[in-house]
Amino acid sequence: MLSPHGKRCLLTAILFLGMQSFWTHLAQLCADEPVISIETPLPAPGWALLERELLRQNSEACREFFAKYFDERGWLLCVERWGGDDGPDDAIENCLDWPVVHALGGSDNVLCLYKKAWEGHLRQYTLAKTVDVPFARDGMYFKEFPVMMDWLHNGEGLVVFNLQGLSDPLDPAFAQRVQRFAGFYLNEDPGALNYDVQHKIIPSMFNGSRGPLMRKATGLDWAGDPIEIENRFHPKHGETQYAQMLEHFKDYTETLGDHPQNLKATTLALNAFMLTHQEKYRRWLLEYVDAWRERMLANGNIIPTNIGRDGKIGSDAGGKWWGGVYGWGFTVFDPATKKMAHRNQHHAGFPGFMNAFFLTGDDRYLDPWRKQIETVNANRKTVDGQFVYPHMYGEQGWYDFTPQKFSESAWELAYLSMKPADLAQVSSRPWIGYLNGQNPDYPEQALRRDLARIGKQVRAIREDATTPDTRLADDPMVLNPASVESLIELMLGGLHSGRSGSALFCRLRYFDPDLRRAGLPEDVGALIDELTADRVSVTLVNISQLEPRNVIIQAGGYAEHRFSAVKMGDKSMPLDGTRLTVKLAPGTGTRLTFTMRRYSETPTMAFPWHTKL
Repeated sequence: MLSPHGKRCLLTAILFLGMQSFWTHLAQLCADEPVISIETPLPAPGWALLERELLRQNSEACREFFAKYFDERGWLLCVERWGGDDGPDDAIENCLDWPVVHALGGSDNVLCLYKKAWEGHLRQYTLAKTVDVPFARDGMYFKEFPVMMDWLHNGEGLVVFNLQGLSDPLDPAFAQRVQRFAGFYLNEDPGALNYDVQHKIIPSMFNGSRGPLMRKATGLDWAGDPIEIENRFHPKHGETQYAQMLEHFKDYTETLGDHPQNLKATTLALNAFMLTHQEKYRRWLLEYVDAWRERMLANGNIIPTNIGRDGKIGSDAGGKWWGGVYGWGFTVFDPATKKMAHRNQHHAGFPGFMNAFFLTGDDRYLDPWRKQIETVNANRKTVDGQFVYPHMYGEQGWYDFTPQKFSESAWELAYLSMKPADLAQVSSRPWIGYLNGQNPDYPEQALRRDLARIGKQVRAIREDATTPDTRLADDPMVLNPASVESLIELMLGGLHSGRSGSALFCRLRYFDPDLRRAGLPEDVGALIDELTADRVSVTLVNISQLEPRNVIIQAGGYAEHRFSAVKMGDKSMPLDGTRLTVKLAPGTGTRLTFTMRRYSETPTMAFPWHTKL
């Protein structure tokens, strides 16, 4: 029951906030939110100071990068082209990791800049048109999405958009696009029927807002319109003339039928489900991944790289399960190096299986990939007294033998499963060594490494003498200063999302309840030093000696896990929710150990104050 004073405050809140904001705040007030207060003094650790400095310098460096390579509209200052070498996807990929910088606690300016770049590049590449490539003559983007391209590139073009929900899920334009983009693959747009419901396939490697490309691709489709190169551009694949671009892609023709990389499209449905909780998105995602899982099992635990338009393994690649562009047997001539290059992209399908595991916590989405690694490595042979392992498969059987074991997706698999046998396969990774107690200096080493990288990148930005008319869309990409891998590991206990347009997979995430934004509050550091299947330990510290700080800890990037207890020192407290509020007095800190059930909850983009816990 509210006191008279409380009633007056409540009425004031209604008048001041308006009814919509009032109900949001009331839901928060009524939630039985667990809170703990920290009064234990803790001198500011070196790692905490480094984390705060790394966030600050990431924010400043991103601002400098934007000022040089984007204009006031958010357009990238370059020559716009379509193609697999440089294209619309590269324009926004220049802002790789900027959403994570903000979601960790970086400056709000970073959020403003990457949203401006996203909006700007949508307009820029909607207006940009090809002359010779037929399907992009009316614009490289249609309905704010690539007209039709493979998901190696579509995924790269979504690295910013697919993570915007970490910081700004209530943006109306974002909500519309999330559902529109997912709708392209649920056949909700009659002009983009990308999904064959009968055979449960995406029937072409090239697909997008104008639907699938139902013919073989050409070198022109991949390379884009003719362009002057010599004495003007320096393409990243090493070509010195346009003829080499065409030669690079001359064998990239077998694109009909489904390929594992199309599974990256499931992240669109995952985002739509987390935003709206409409069951149709979850249902489609699991249906499509289940179909691929069944094909994998039917093919001896090896994922096929072509599913024909009739739904049969390999039928659009001459009956070869290993066939097609980016297939197990895709070895082509590289005109830049004058050598044969192995370009097997079967592992591009694993993000789809990750998404299915994210929604279900069911190991059956991981086990086929575990068995695939075992199956491939079982075909090892001995050369000069040493084991060598295959990485490709073709007419001649297994080939491309190297001393390195086949281990595609082993790291992501181990992170998700947290099974000792899987983790043993990746035990050489420095972060895993740190979590196993082998390198206590790793946090500061990793943070200093990323700080040094920012310095190196900014120096190169300032020395870059290219002009917009001598710059391709992917030229600035190598200078992108955002450096967050150490922060994702140490603060979140998470996986770097990479360039595939994936969601964020992590164990913990933080919110600032006072500023109502994502990320750690100012002056707060977080260091995870233990990670098991059902437990995570994190040290929180407030380095400010003057001001208290409040932080909300969330179980997972999207509240997909659930806390069952928290331990501080020799005291334990039961929990039964996805979030905990910690109040840190000035100059204090503590180590918290959470027990949790992973992937047990319906994931959501909602912030703590958007919904009841």
